[in-house]
Amino acid sequence: MTPTKVKKSGSSEVSVIVAVQNQKEALAALHDQLLTLLQSGSRRFELIYVDDGSSDGTWGELARIQQTCSRVKAIRLRSSFGEASALDAGFRNSSGEVLVYFTCRVHVNPLHVIQLLSRIEQGYDVVVGRRTPRRDSRLNQLVSHLFNGLVNRISKTQLHDVNSGVLAARRVVLESVPFYGSLNPFLPVVAQRQGFKIVEEPVEQLTGRFNQSIYPKNYIKRMLDLISVLFLSRYSKKPLHFLGFVGVIFTLIGAAISLYLFIYRALGIGGISGKPMLLLGVLLLIIGIQMISIGLLGEIIIFTHADSIKEYNIEEILN
Repeated sequence: MTPTKVKKSGSSEVSVIVAVQNQKEALAALHDQLLTLLQSGSRRFELIYVDDGSSDGTWGELARIQQTCSRVKAIRLRSSFGEASALDAGFRNSSGEVLVYFTCRVHVNPLHVIQLLSRIEQGYDVVVGRRTPRRDSRLNQLVSHLFNGLVNRISKTQLHDVNSGVLAARRVVLESVPFYGSLNPFLPVVAQRQGFKIVEEPVEQLTGRFNQSIYPKNYIKRMLDLISVLFLSRYSKKPLHFLGFVGVIFTLIGAAISLYLFIYRALGIGGISGKPMLLLGVLLLIIGIQMISIGLLGEIIIFTHADSIKEYNIEEILN
Protein backbone atom coordinates (compact mmCIF):
# COMPACT_ATOMS: atom_id res chain seq x y z
CA MET A 1 0.00 0.00 0.00
CA THR A 2 1.39 3.40 -1.00
CA PRO A 3 1.59 5.81 1.96
CA THR A 4 -0.24 9.11 1.81
CA LYS A 5 2.19 11.85 0.87
CA VAL A 6 2.27 14.93 3.06
CA LYS A 7 1.19 17.99 1.10
CA LYS A 8 3.70 20.80 0.90
CA SER A 9 2.49 24.08 2.35
CA GLY A 10 5.10 26.10 0.51
CA SER A 11 8.66 25.87 -0.72
CA SER A 12 11.56 26.11 1.71
CA GLU A 13 15.18 26.95 1.25
CA VAL A 14 16.35 24.34 3.73
CA SER A 15 14.84 21.02 4.77
CA VAL A 16 16.30 19.48 7.93
CA ILE A 17 15.60 15.74 8.03
CA VAL A 18 16.11 13.95 11.34
CA ALA A 19 15.93 10.16 11.58
CA VAL A 20 14.74 9.06 15.02
CA GLN A 21 14.19 5.70 16.62
CA ASN A 22 13.17 5.22 20.26
CA GLN A 23 14.12 8.81 21.16
CA LYS A 24 11.00 9.83 23.09
CA GLU A 25 12.83 11.36 26.06
CA ALA A 26 15.29 13.39 23.98
CA LEU A 27 12.96 14.68 21.26
CA ALA A 28 11.60 17.78 22.99
CA ALA A 29 15.05 19.17 23.83
CA LEU A 30 16.37 18.34 20.35
CA HIS A 31 13.42 20.05 18.68
CA ASP A 32 13.75 23.18 20.81
CA GLN A 33 17.44 23.46 19.92
CA LEU A 34 16.85 23.04 16.19
CA LEU A 35 13.88 25.39 16.11
CA THR A 36 15.68 28.14 18.02
CA LEU A 37 18.72 27.87 15.79
CA LEU A 38 16.79 27.85 12.51
CA GLN A 39 14.52 30.71 13.54
CA SER A 40 17.56 32.85 14.33
CA GLY A 41 18.55 32.81 10.65
CA SER A 42 16.94 34.27 7.57
CA ARG A 43 16.42 31.04 5.62
CA ARG A 44 12.98 29.59 5.04
CA PHE A 45 13.09 26.15 6.57
CA GLU A 46 11.13 23.04 7.44
CA LEU A 47 11.84 20.32 9.99
CA ILE A 48 11.09 16.75 8.96
CA TYR A 49 11.24 14.00 11.57
CA VAL A 50 11.19 10.42 10.31
CA ASP A 51 10.27 7.78 12.90
CA ASP A 52 12.01 4.58 11.84
CA GLY A 53 9.74 2.06 13.56
CA SER A 54 10.03 3.27 17.17
CA SER A 55 8.39 1.27 19.94
CA ASP A 56 8.73 3.61 22.93
CA GLY A 57 6.17 6.33 22.24
CA THR A 58 8.39 8.42 19.96
CA TRP A 59 5.58 8.80 17.42
CA GLY A 60 3.23 10.22 20.04
CA GLU A 61 5.84 12.82 20.99
CA LEU A 62 6.38 13.69 17.33
CA ALA A 63 2.63 14.11 16.84
CA ARG A 64 2.55 16.51 19.79
CA ILE A 65 5.47 18.53 18.41
CA GLN A 66 3.89 18.69 14.96
CA GLN A 67 0.67 20.09 16.42
CA THR A 68 2.58 22.94 18.06
CA CYS A 69 4.76 23.95 15.10
CA SER A 70 3.60 24.58 11.54
CA ARG A 71 7.14 24.13 10.19
CA VAL A 72 7.28 20.49 11.29
CA LYS A 73 6.42 17.38 9.30
CA ALA A 74 6.37 14.00 10.97
CA ILE A 75 6.67 10.78 8.98
CA ARG A 76 6.15 7.36 10.50
CA LEU A 77 7.53 4.24 8.83
CA ARG A 78 5.51 1.08 9.39
CA SER A 79 8.60 -0.78 10.58
CA SER A 80 12.33 -0.21 10.99
CA PHE A 81 13.56 0.04 7.40
CA GLY A 82 16.93 1.65 8.10
CA GLU A 83 18.50 5.06 7.69
CA ALA A 84 18.54 5.04 3.90
CA SER A 85 14.75 4.59 3.89
CA ALA A 86 14.37 7.34 6.48
CA LEU A 87 16.44 9.71 4.34
CA ASP A 88 14.50 8.76 1.22
CA ALA A 89 11.12 9.25 2.94
CA GLY A 90 12.20 12.65 4.25
CA PHE A 91 13.62 13.69 0.89
CA ARG A 92 10.49 12.72 -1.05
CA ASN A 93 8.33 14.76 1.33
CA SER A 94 10.61 17.81 1.44
CA SER A 95 10.62 21.05 -0.53
CA GLY A 96 14.02 22.56 0.29
CA GLU A 97 16.71 23.19 -2.29
CA VAL A 98 19.26 22.23 0.36
CA LEU A 99 18.78 19.26 2.67
CA VAL A 100 20.48 18.63 5.98
CA TYR A 101 20.24 15.09 7.28
CA PHE A 102 21.37 13.46 10.49
CA THR A 103 20.42 10.49 12.61
CA CYS A 104 20.04 10.58 16.37
CA ARG A 105 22.01 7.32 16.49
CA VAL A 106 25.35 9.13 16.41
CA HIS A 107 24.53 11.78 19.09
CA VAL A 108 25.91 14.86 17.33
CA ASN A 109 25.44 18.44 18.48
CA PRO A 110 22.56 19.86 16.40
CA LEU A 111 24.09 23.33 16.66
CA HIS A 112 27.10 22.07 14.72
CA VAL A 113 24.98 20.23 12.18
CA ILE A 114 23.48 23.48 10.97
CA GLN A 115 26.99 24.80 10.33
CA LEU A 116 27.12 22.46 7.36
CA LEU A 117 24.93 24.96 5.53
CA SER A 118 27.72 27.54 5.45
CA ARG A 119 29.86 25.12 3.43
CA ILE A 120 27.01 24.64 0.95
CA GLU A 121 26.85 28.42 0.57
CA GLN A 122 30.57 28.38 -0.24
CA GLY A 123 29.79 26.36 -3.37
CA TYR A 124 30.06 22.74 -2.26
CA ASP A 125 27.39 20.25 -3.28
CA VAL A 126 27.75 17.72 -0.44
CA VAL A 127 29.10 18.36 3.06
CA VAL A 128 29.87 15.32 5.22
CA GLY A 129 29.92 15.77 8.98
CA ARG A 130 33.10 14.48 10.60
CA ARG A 131 32.59 13.58 14.25
CA THR A 132 35.26 15.50 16.19
CA PRO A 133 36.04 14.48 18.88
CA ARG A 134 34.66 10.95 18.83
CA ARG A 135 32.80 9.94 21.99
CA ASP A 136 32.11 6.31 21.16
CA SER A 137 34.34 3.44 22.25
CA ARG A 138 37.96 2.92 21.20
CA LEU A 139 36.92 -0.25 19.38
CA ASN A 140 34.33 1.65 17.35
CA GLN A 141 36.87 4.33 16.51
CA LEU A 142 39.49 1.79 15.45
CA VAL A 143 37.09 -0.15 13.24
CA SER A 144 35.76 3.12 11.80
CA HIS A 145 39.30 4.31 11.02
CA LEU A 146 40.13 1.07 9.21
CA PHE A 147 36.81 1.12 7.39
CA ASN A 148 37.24 4.70 6.17
CA GLY A 149 40.79 3.92 5.08
CA LEU A 150 39.52 1.04 2.93
CA VAL A 151 36.75 3.23 1.51
CA ASN A 152 39.27 5.90 0.53
CA ARG A 153 41.65 3.40 -1.02
CA ILE A 154 38.96 1.62 -3.01
CA SER A 155 36.92 4.67 -4.06
CA LYS A 156 39.79 7.19 -4.42
CA THR A 157 38.14 9.64 -2.00
CA GLN A 158 39.61 11.55 0.96
CA LEU A 159 36.90 11.21 3.61
CA HIS A 160 37.59 10.49 7.28
CA ASP A 161 34.05 9.72 8.52
CA VAL A 162 31.93 8.59 5.58
CA ASN A 163 29.61 6.68 7.93
CA SER A 164 28.96 9.58 10.32
CA GLY A 165 25.24 9.72 9.50
CA VAL A 166 25.48 13.51 9.09
CA LEU A 167 25.44 15.38 5.80
CA ALA A 168 24.10 18.36 3.90
CA ALA A 169 23.48 18.26 0.16
CA ARG A 170 21.89 20.21 -2.62
CA ARG A 171 18.63 18.78 -3.84
CA VAL A 172 20.06 18.14 -7.31
CA VAL A 173 22.55 15.69 -5.77
CA LEU A 174 19.87 13.53 -4.17
CA GLU A 175 17.88 13.66 -7.39
CA SER A 176 20.90 12.45 -9.38
CA VAL A 177 22.37 9.85 -7.01
CA PRO A 178 20.21 6.76 -6.33
CA PHE A 179 20.40 5.25 -2.87
CA TYR A 180 18.51 2.33 -1.37
CA GLY A 181 18.88 -0.44 1.17
CA SER A 182 21.79 0.61 3.39
CA LEU A 183 23.78 2.46 0.75
CA ASN A 184 23.20 5.99 2.10
CA PRO A 185 26.65 6.24 3.80
CA PHE A 186 28.21 6.04 0.35
CA LEU A 187 26.16 8.83 -1.18
CA PRO A 188 29.21 11.18 -1.04
CA VAL A 189 31.33 8.54 -2.80
CA VAL A 190 28.88 8.19 -5.68
CA ALA A 191 28.29 11.97 -5.80
CA GLN A 192 32.01 12.62 -6.17
CA ARG A 193 32.25 10.08 -8.98
CA GLN A 194 29.49 12.05 -10.76
CA GLY A 195 31.44 15.31 -10.51
CA PHE A 196 29.83 16.97 -7.48
CA LYS A 197 32.00 18.94 -5.06
CA ILE A 198 32.45 17.16 -1.71
CA VAL A 199 33.94 18.45 1.55
CA GLU A 200 34.03 17.46 5.23
CA GLU A 201 33.07 19.68 8.17
CA PRO A 202 33.77 18.89 11.86
CA VAL A 203 30.71 18.29 14.05
CA GLU A 204 30.78 17.66 17.79
CA GLN A 205 29.73 14.22 18.97
CA LEU A 206 28.00 14.26 22.32
CA THR A 207 28.26 11.62 25.02
CA GLY A 208 25.57 8.98 25.04
CA ARG A 209 24.81 5.29 24.75
CA PHE A 210 26.25 3.73 21.62
CA ASN A 211 25.43 0.32 20.25
CA GLN A 212 28.82 -1.39 20.17
CA SER A 213 28.08 -5.11 20.02
CA ILE A 214 27.00 -5.11 16.37
CA TYR A 215 29.56 -2.62 15.05
CA PRO A 216 31.97 -5.17 13.47
CA LYS A 217 29.03 -6.86 11.78
CA ASN A 218 27.80 -3.48 10.50
CA TYR A 219 31.17 -2.61 8.99
CA ILE A 220 31.39 -5.95 7.18
CA LYS A 221 27.95 -5.27 5.69
CA ARG A 222 29.03 -1.78 4.71
CA MET A 223 32.12 -3.06 2.95
CA LEU A 224 29.87 -5.30 0.89
CA ASP A 225 27.64 -2.27 0.25
CA LEU A 226 30.69 -0.30 -0.91
CA ILE A 227 31.55 -3.03 -3.40
CA SER A 228 27.95 -2.88 -4.65
CA VAL A 229 28.09 0.90 -4.98
CA LEU A 230 31.36 0.89 -6.91
CA PHE A 231 30.20 -1.93 -9.17
CA LEU A 232 26.89 -0.24 -9.95
CA SER A 233 28.44 3.20 -10.46
CA ARG A 234 31.11 1.84 -12.82
CA TYR A 235 29.43 -0.98 -14.69
CA SER A 236 25.64 -0.67 -14.42
CA LYS A 237 25.53 1.12 -17.78
CA LYS A 238 28.38 -0.87 -19.35
CA PRO A 239 28.01 -4.46 -18.09
CA LEU A 240 30.16 -5.82 -20.91
CA HIS A 241 33.16 -3.87 -19.57
CA PHE A 242 33.12 -6.04 -16.45
CA LEU A 243 31.46 -9.29 -17.48
CA GLY A 244 33.23 -9.27 -20.84
CA PHE A 245 36.63 -8.63 -19.25
CA VAL A 246 36.23 -11.43 -16.70
CA GLY A 247 34.70 -13.68 -19.36
CA VAL A 248 37.62 -13.16 -21.74
CA ILE A 249 40.11 -14.00 -18.97
CA PHE A 250 38.22 -17.20 -18.12
CA THR A 251 37.96 -18.12 -21.79
CA LEU A 252 41.67 -17.54 -22.44
CA ILE A 253 42.69 -19.61 -19.41
CA GLY A 254 40.30 -22.39 -20.41
CA ALA A 255 41.57 -22.27 -23.99
CA ALA A 256 45.19 -22.37 -22.80
CA ILE A 257 44.51 -25.41 -20.63
CA SER A 258 42.67 -27.15 -23.47
CA LEU A 259 45.49 -26.38 -25.92
CA TYR A 260 48.07 -27.72 -23.47
CA LEU A 261 46.13 -30.96 -23.05
CA PHE A 262 45.67 -31.26 -26.83
CA ILE A 263 49.42 -30.94 -27.41
CA TYR A 264 50.04 -33.29 -24.48
CA ARG A 265 47.82 -35.91 -26.12
CA ALA A 266 48.97 -35.25 -29.70
CA LEU A 267 52.62 -35.80 -28.82
CA GLY A 268 51.70 -39.10 -27.21
CA ILE A 269 53.01 -38.11 -23.81
CA GLY A 270 50.01 -39.63 -22.14
CA GLY A 271 46.23 -39.80 -21.99
CA ILE A 272 44.04 -36.97 -20.84
CA SER A 273 40.86 -38.81 -19.96
CA GLY A 274 39.99 -38.44 -16.31
CA LYS A 275 42.45 -35.58 -15.75
CA PRO A 276 41.07 -32.79 -13.51
CA MET A 277 42.68 -30.19 -15.79
CA LEU A 278 40.46 -31.30 -18.67
CA LEU A 279 37.35 -30.66 -16.60
CA LEU A 280 38.76 -27.32 -15.40
CA GLY A 281 39.59 -26.16 -18.91
CA VAL A 282 36.15 -27.03 -20.29
CA LEU A 283 34.44 -25.44 -17.27
CA LEU A 284 36.40 -22.19 -17.65
CA LEU A 285 35.59 -22.06 -21.36
CA ILE A 286 31.87 -22.48 -20.70
CA ILE A 287 31.81 -19.92 -17.86
CA GLY A 288 33.81 -17.41 -19.90
CA ILE A 289 31.52 -17.66 -22.92
CA GLN A 290 28.45 -17.39 -20.68
CA MET A 291 29.75 -14.25 -18.98
CA ILE A 292 30.48 -12.59 -22.32
CA SER A 293 27.00 -13.53 -23.51
CA ILE A 294 25.36 -12.11 -20.38
CA GLY A 295 27.37 -8.89 -20.82
CA LEU A 296 26.21 -8.59 -24.43
CA LEU A 297 22.61 -9.22 -23.36
CA GLY A 298 22.95 -6.45 -20.77
CA GLU A 299 24.31 -4.09 -23.43
CA ILE A 300 21.31 -4.87 -25.67
CA ILE A 301 18.89 -4.10 -22.83
CA ILE A 302 20.66 -0.83 -22.00
CA PHE A 303 20.77 0.16 -25.68
CA THR A 304 17.01 -0.41 -25.89
CA HIS A 305 16.48 2.10 -23.04
CA ALA A 306 19.31 4.44 -24.00
CA ASP A 307 17.02 7.48 -24.35
CA SER A 308 16.19 7.38 -20.63
CA ILE A 309 19.79 6.89 -19.44
CA LYS A 310 21.95 9.89 -18.51
CA GLU A 311 25.59 9.39 -17.60
CA TYR A 312 26.43 13.02 -16.84
CA ASN A 313 25.42 16.00 -14.70
CA ILE A 314 25.31 19.55 -16.06
CA GLU A 315 26.54 22.21 -13.66
CA GLU A 316 25.68 25.31 -15.70
CA ILE A 317 24.48 26.41 -19.15
CA LEU A 318 25.10 29.83 -20.63
CA ASN A 319 22.97 30.97 -23.58
